[in-house]
Amino acid sequence: SSCSQAGLCSPSQRFTSRSTMFSFCSQKPLPNEPTVEKDVMAKETAMDAPEQGKIGQQTSHKHGIRTQADASVPAEMALKKLKEGNARYVEGKPMERSFDASARAALAEYGQNPFATIIGCADSRCPLEILFDVQPGDVFVLRNAGNTCTHAEGSLVGSVEYSVGHLHTHLILVLGHTKCGAIAGATSLALSQSSSAKSEKSSLDKLLTGLGPVAFQAKAELPGASMEEVAAHAVKVNVFHT
Repeated sequence: SSCSQAGLCSPSQRFTSRSTMFSFCSQKPLPNEPTVEKDVMAKETAMDAPEQGKIGQQTSHKHGIRTQADASVPAEMALKKLKEGNARYVEGKPMERSFDASARAALAEYGQNPFATIIGCADSRCPLEILFDVQPGDVFVLRNAGNTCTHAEGSLVGSVEYSVGHLHTHLILVLGHTKCGAIAGATSLALSQSSSAKSEKSSLDKLLTGLGPVAFQAKAELPGASMEEVAAHAVKVNVFHT
């Protein structure tokens, strides 16, 4: 499966944890972009390595928080950092951090330099910074109902282009979640036998209708499954569809 941004991303990959499923596509290096040396990756690894018996804040960032003064992070390392942060979230052991006035001032003065771009659902139960145990300045977050680009939503796609072209993030991750109301609604609408259609559709109606192909693909992959089972599988299908 490949990202819908042709020419921007490499083939998608995914990994699973106890409660989440991920898909990502990494940006191919730009011709004139300098290669990140191995020692930068080593510093990032050392920064995230917790002390024995304690998960505390350890940073190699020049200004104490990620800013444009720090090197960009390769896609492989960015994915590793997100996996480790999600593992801390699942285990209930978030890293101890202090985001104070000096950190806010550093971000304002030296600019943002996120190590990854994440497209997630607008569901209030899925705050991405908490799910990945990161702090302001770490990730560039985009959210809408159903974590979708079905209609190539200008603001979302344009923001992704900005994060890659201007902020130089090397990893784009699409996050789907269980019990997604948008996907459940789209599945119910798509598989309903009722053919009644409104003369004027709301923006929500258009969004759900646009997710119809996802529901039909999920149903085709699970013949004989219940509506709930199809909707659950559609969450995974939709990540790769995005």
